[in-house]
Amino acid sequence: MTTEPSAAAEEAEPGTPSAGPESGGPEAGARPDETGTRPDETGTRPDAEANEAAASDAGEGEPAEGSADGSGAPEGDAAESGEKAADGDTAGEGSGDTAAQLSEAEAELAAQRELRERIERRKAEKAGPVQAGARLSGKAADLLAAVRAVESGDKPPASVFTEPEPAPRRSAPEPVRQPRAMPSTTPAPVASEAVDTVRAVLVEGGAPEALAAQVAAVLGEEADTQLREDPWQLLHVAGVRPEQADGFARALLGPECGPDDERRGRAVTVWLLEQAALAGHTALEAQALHAALAQRSVPDPDAAVQSALAEGDALVFQDALDEPGAPPAPAPSEDEGEGEAERPVRVLIGLERYALAEESLADGLARVVNSLPKEDGSAADWESAATGSAAELIRAVAGHGLVLHTGGEASRAEPAALAAAARSLGLRVCAAAHTPDGRRRFAALLATVEEARGTDEPHDSTVGGAEPHEAVTTVAGLLSGAEGPGRDTDGLLRTDLLIVLDAPQLDVESAAMLAESLPDGARLVLSGDPGVLWSAGPGRVFADLLAARACPQVASRTPDPGPIGELVSGIGIGELNQVAAPGKEVVIVPVRDAGEAVHRTVQLIADSVPRAIGIPAEQTQVITPGHGGAAGTRALNTALKERLNPGPGRFGGFDPGDRIAYSPAPGRTVPGQVMKADADGLHLECAGTPVVVPKERVEQTVRHGWALTAHQAVGARWPAAVVVLPGDAAQALSRPWIYTAFGRAEQHLSVVHGVDQALPRAVAEVAAKPRTTRLPALLRAQVPAAG
Repeated sequence: MTTEPSAAAEEAEPGTPSAGPESGGPEAGARPDETGTRPDETGTRPDAEANEAAASDAGEGEPAEGSADGSGAPEGDAAESGEKAADGDTAGEGSGDTAAQLSEAEAELAAQRELRERIERRKAEKAGPVQAGARLSGKAADLLAAVRAVESGDKPPASVFTEPEPAPRRSAPEPVRQPRAMPSTTPAPVASEAVDTVRAVLVEGGAPEALAAQVAAVLGEEADTQLREDPWQLLHVAGVRPEQADGFARALLGPECGPDDERRGRAVTVWLLEQAALAGHTALEAQALHAALAQRSVPDPDAAVQSALAEGDALVFQDALDEPGAPPAPAPSEDEGEGEAERPVRVLIGLERYALAEESLADGLARVVNSLPKEDGSAADWESAATGSAAELIRAVAGHGLVLHTGGEASRAEPAALAAAARSLGLRVCAAAHTPDGRRRFAALLATVEEARGTDEPHDSTVGGAEPHEAVTTVAGLLSGAEGPGRDTDGLLRTDLLIVLDAPQLDVESAAMLAESLPDGARLVLSGDPGVLWSAGPGRVFADLLAARACPQVASRTPDPGPIGELVSGIGIGELNQVAAPGKEVVIVPVRDAGEAVHRTVQLIADSVPRAIGIPAEQTQVITPGHGGAAGTRALNTALKERLNPGPGRFGGFDPGDRIAYSPAPGRTVPGQVMKADADGLHLECAGTPVVVPKERVEQTVRHGWALTAHQAVGARWPAAVVVLPGDAAQALSRPWIYTAFGRAEQHLSVVHGVDQALPRAVAEVAAKPRTTRLPALLRAQVPAAG
């Protein structure tokens, strides 16, 4: 197609799904709360001796059951004494008329006197001689009698050595382990005096004084003193680059400032590790870090790294290179004699925050794998529930604590069937999606599956019978406690089965918090599409687990339906195929430049798709590779607002009715709409929930949302999607990006195509950028391979 299609022709012709390379198109080819009530611990304990007497009454000197500290609750005689002390009539019962006339205070004294006498008697009994075995009972007494019978030449009773029927194995929660709190994303308020002092230092060093509040929040108390002593501390503030910090340091330090300053080398080392984390790495190889330091004009990279390690700003690790395909260990030389050859290792440098998270995740996953009872008597029940396409997944979950499940959008029916089966067995089930839209779709799917199963029994909130919409949460809501089953007294989630959807979006910190929050004996299923973009935060948890093969992996055989599903499935294996789309499910719109791409995108959203496809503008999402550029999200949102919701932008550029993308935390985006603005801030509605964003946070957390990047759109789907590929975006394209962007459409996909052959080349050749992580090595050390 060599001529630009007109708007009228677009309804009939750009709907041609088979646009080939010549035309710029693709090449052919009730929340389950615990109901067990705890005893009301209101019994009076007069003193420590009364506690000792109570424990002695309960178990002959052993801790009473249910007491965490071994003191026990007042039971038996001690409890009765406490009751008598509280009731004057009962305290004097059986003592005649004289006792009946005692005052309440005298009755209290009498009760305490009686309690002390009993304590003294018990102390005397313990101090006296004790006959061996006199206080034994039950199994211990039977064993003692058998030993004595053997010693006297008699035959011991046969019942003594008969093994009792083993009790069902029950997992006990660990009272010491506590889940980590979600990191706060809102800066703590800083005193205005501290901000003023920091502002003075910034102005003196020639830095923008607008950074004062942010610097004070990041560096904490005495931030001004820290900046004067070490100006490169400014690099801890987001958005500040080394060359800017160098200029600030020169203004403050004068001739003392130089590239060989130890403070500079240490600060640049930490900055590079933070930038690596933004790119998804949890650590960097030492050689790569040294090379990056050299590029930043650090004269002695090794000294800079050693300084950062000595100050505790970074940590060093040595991971053995025993992965499949890794170089073999070198053979011992003649000088080493018969000594054992050293295993090759790689030296990694990382920030403590991500190192601890990765180690905690490996520990938590190992506990999940190992804490599931081998036999709990439910095998037959699980087997009876293993039907349909989810049978393999259900059988895997029945016998393993950790299971991975892979597949596209249609494969979500299998985790839904698993959740329904587990709920029917009385298990407490929780499913967590990445976005509110994913939560809504899975809750609807779970309700449909349970209805098809004929689950018409009344729901019981004590087990797994919470309503389907209550059993499904978002990952962020589950970790914060705003959604989900809640936590027990040990801080662990009240769930027996946790299903995490959109698992590739789990960063290492979120995954670690989930693993830490699971009680012993709970099962964990990570389900997702391995072809989509990885998490916005550091780590590649799902991909690392798939590579480590530390648990069963179940691959769904359920394909995504329709022309869009066929197109996306081909992209997943590196092929950009021509698909038949008789209902205009896939449309290719060729453009010559970025300006035309913006024009055609607005035309599609506002006119062509609603008129020709029947999907309104508010149900169509624009997806583009980046925020900047002539056809990035900023340019597209400006053009779309002017067409769809023009207004003066009275509050920070926003007006009521604007579509927005709200980011409450880095890596999380929730689509919504502006409702109003007042002195409290910008009022939004996000996924049906009202949100108020303070005025000072609007610029950092709210953007217009008619156009999103694929990273922002992952985890959600819309009836229609328009993917914009301007010519200047060719270098940003990769197979995971295209797979993710095209897969956001349910019924209709329009591709504004201006990258020529870069699209099929990216699908065939450009894989995801590698990330450096330690999780596979940590898992190999703790979890045996599952094969």
